[in-house]
Amino acid sequence: MKLLPVLSIMFWILFFLPGCHPDAKPADDVWNIALLRKNDLKLSTYITAHTVQQMFSTVEGRRETLSLLHANGITKVYVEVYRSGLVIAPELLKESVDFLEQNGFEVVGGIATVPGDDFGVQQDGPLSWFNWQNEKTQNDLRHVMEKAAPLFDTFIIDDFLCTADTSQESKAAKGDRSWSEYRRALLTELSTSVFIKPAKAANPGIKMIIKYPQWYDRFHLFGYDVVSQPPLFDSVWVGTETRGQYTQRFGFLQPYEGFINYRWISTLAGDKIGAAWFDHGDCTDEDFIEQAYQSVLAGAKELVIFSFDSYISGHPGHHLLRQDFEKLADLAVAVADNPVQGAVAYKPANSDAGGDLYLMDYIGMLGISVVPESRYPENAGVVFLPTQAAKDTAIVEKAIRSLNKGSRLVLTTGFLARAKNGEQLAELAQIKWPLPEKSVIAQSVTDNGKEVPVAFPMAMDYQIIPGKATALLQTGGQLKDVFLSQNEGKNITVINTHTFSQQDFDAVGEVLLSPKQLGLLEIPKSWANTIRYSFQKGDEPVVDAPVRVTFQQLGDGSFVLHNYNREKTLIEVELPRAVRLVDGFTGKELATDGKILKLEMAPRSRVWCVGNDKRKG
Repeated sequence: MKLLPVLSIMFWILFFLPGCHPDAKPADDVWNIALLRKNDLKLSTYITAHTVQQMFSTVEGRRETLSLLHANGITKVYVEVYRSGLVIAPELLKESVDFLEQNGFEVVGGIATVPGDDFGVQQDGPLSWFNWQNEKTQNDLRHVMEKAAPLFDTFIIDDFLCTADTSQESKAAKGDRSWSEYRRALLTELSTSVFIKPAKAANPGIKMIIKYPQWYDRFHLFGYDVVSQPPLFDSVWVGTETRGQYTQRFGFLQPYEGFINYRWISTLAGDKIGAAWFDHGDCTDEDFIEQAYQSVLAGAKELVIFSFDSYISGHPGHHLLRQDFEKLADLAVAVADNPVQGAVAYKPANSDAGGDLYLMDYIGMLGISVVPESRYPENAGVVFLPTQAAKDTAIVEKAIRSLNKGSRLVLTTGFLARAKNGEQLAELAQIKWPLPEKSVIAQSVTDNGKEVPVAFPMAMDYQIIPGKATALLQTGGQLKDVFLSQNEGKNITVINTHTFSQQDFDAVGEVLLSPKQLGLLEIPKSWANTIRYSFQKGDEPVVDAPVRVTFQQLGDGSFVLHNYNREKTLIEVELPRAVRLVDGFTGKELATDGKILKLEMAPRSRVWCVGNDKRKG
């Protein structure tokens, strides 16, 4: 492999050199701005073991690395010590760390715990993960940690501290426990015995970080325990790598998932929460920069870009990140003081989702400012209870207390069917109990009395039979099924959701990520508005928009609208009061007619609506 591939040279000419791109800045300016604002927002990158070996073993490679880091405003570098059978020699690691530190970079060590060659033992299972029960796996990784730890002040364990192993060895160790219970106990213990203890024995001052991937609704199935692990580590990093929402390569992930994953883990990690981490895989330039915005909206003040390889080969998203860095830094400052707020979705730790897997991502894509919580939100004005919330055996009593305090409840049918004493909430929702199980795959919805086809099926697992409740939305066809109902007081809404279940994953051989596209993101605007209004508090802006337009309200009353559609989109927002608004990203005044804001948003664009009295500067 040549050190500077042709693509890298072309990308350097087009995007890095001053004046070659219409919005280009000299590399020194990018670097200096990044240094100046790194307390507001820090840009980092992760260099994999094979690239460490390639780029740091020669003077030319080190020089090229330095140039690329400067040109992209990277001030912190993660240097990997092991991946897929390759262990970097301590001598090269020390030279690499010394070189980076001498050139003004913060340096962190890292490891990707995946098998390779004769290193560890690969699992019996569908993915290339370790059999963590095997002593060779444990000993090989422990040895790497002992050698690498003295070279770093901080060290991160990348994805793959997880397993789906079903070998006889693991079955024997599992005993009568569920796979989830066994794997979580095993990897919690190994977090200490394989990583933390050996590292701190070799380097008592080292800080250890665990990084969680983005598939939050399935962590507990494969050994990630978000309750027992964060207390063991010094910091917690979070994956926000949603990539392409329209493509299957990484699972049709919705951009809002990065926000949900980071915010949910932050409720478990507390002050230990740190950087967000996303990558280039399956990303257009828009996909790439959108990951950055949702990471910052979630509260991240450091963005770790995986991996440095893509800076060598080039990616169009890099220019957008450089171009928007100061906008992102301004937003990060605002979010730090005024986090995004809204309807609170309750997902207890290690909870099963039934047919509501990743539902919170889709609720966000309907233009609802939804924030996740791992503990019941006693004081929330709007409480969203998907199937995951049924894990809490006292949930009905808690929900009724919220109702009595004037909160609004939004419940899914999966939650009502599984919650202990769920019939009490069904009675308050004025729908019949028990909910009949009924598998519905609808190809159309009813909109103003007309049947409107959807591009992908609308699936439901149960049947809503209204008593005194009002059926507001129904699927189409001769046998109409209620999708959304409200009681007369409009304090309880029931939604007949089905995103994905284990059966949907099994049907296409998926293990971690969304297995298909959903009709929920193909519904007409009137449906999106009706669902959105069911989450509405009286003192919030009212959004009139189609699906794939997100609305995230900060604690200071400003809000960010993002058009994730591939076409120009018209949006109206009814404000609680007449106010002059500016775009916090550009400083331009936004046109309002009294209390109505009207926007024509370009495809894949965003606007930060800030009261003119709160405008920066």
